[in-house]
Amino acid sequence: MKKTNLKTNNYRGRFAPSPTGELHFGSLLAAMASYTDAKKNNGLWLLRIDDIDQARVIDQSDLHILNTLEQCGFEWDESVTYQSQCLKHYQLALEQLEHSGLSYACSCSRKQIQAIIEKNHLPPSIYPGTCRNQSIIADNSATRIQVADTPIGFNDLIQGDCSSILSEDSGDFIILRRDKTFSYQLSVVVDDFRSQITHVVRGADLLNSTARQIYLQQQLAYPSPQYAHIPLAVSSDNLKLSKLSQAKKIRCDLKTLTLAADFLGQRPINHHDLESKADFWQYLLNVWDINRVPKMEKQMVLV
Repeated sequence: MKKTNLKTNNYRGRFAPSPTGELHFGSLLAAMASYTDAKKNNGLWLLRIDDIDQARVIDQSDLHILNTLEQCGFEWDESVTYQSQCLKHYQLALEQLEHSGLSYACSCSRKQIQAIIEKNHLPPSIYPGTCRNQSIIADNSATRIQVADTPIGFNDLIQGDCSSILSEDSGDFIILRRDKTFSYQLSVVVDDFRSQITHVVRGADLLNSTARQIYLQQQLAYPSPQYAHIPLAVSSDNLKLSKLSQAKKIRCDLKTLTLAADFLGQRPINHHDLESKADFWQYLLNVWDINRVPKMEKQMVLV
């Protein structure tokens, strides 16, 4: 494991890949942006493996991710953490939300929710609150949290001012699934709080999750980090580069690293002008300016 020993201010960033396959170019962008912004600000950069959804975990992929990051020249601070080792902390947060009176059991299936939405001509993908005021047995149900109809606003360092009214944009959302797996929204909020994360730099595909996470932070009396969402890398046919779209494993070479830096809007440099990966990182740290990252949710890339 590689570690750095830089003096730090209060900046604590992180990268949190899911171990569902090998690292691809889209993940490299999130890692590079979060890492470089942390180091540019003399902060710490932590690495967390988001393996809360064990059904999607591919054996040994966490080791492949760590190895690829090392080959690319990333150096992380502190020990790597795993969500699967933090279940008791999620349970405590869940109990806190239950005591607040905002959470409730929900027995609705996706098919039932869709039928209600279509019958009542409701906006798609928004839970209609069917179980909110019912007494549902929790054993065979999911757990949702009741949301408010007031705006949740935040200033994103890249995307600018953002606002969401959860009652209109998502409805009451799940914090514990029917199979008793803690939701991404709850687990990431608890993880960031426990690690004292101050800055979250990640892909714009998670921009819509931010208001839900801030809402949970408010209910749990957690501070909210500063958020920054980089453009999502998409293929020429507008498909997100991801494991599901069979994005290729990245090559840990100077050409790939400079392509990622160019995507992030930093001053371009020809990879032929660099002698080593150490040269690349020194160059990128010297020129890094998060204000240069394109203010868009998607950007095409050919890799």
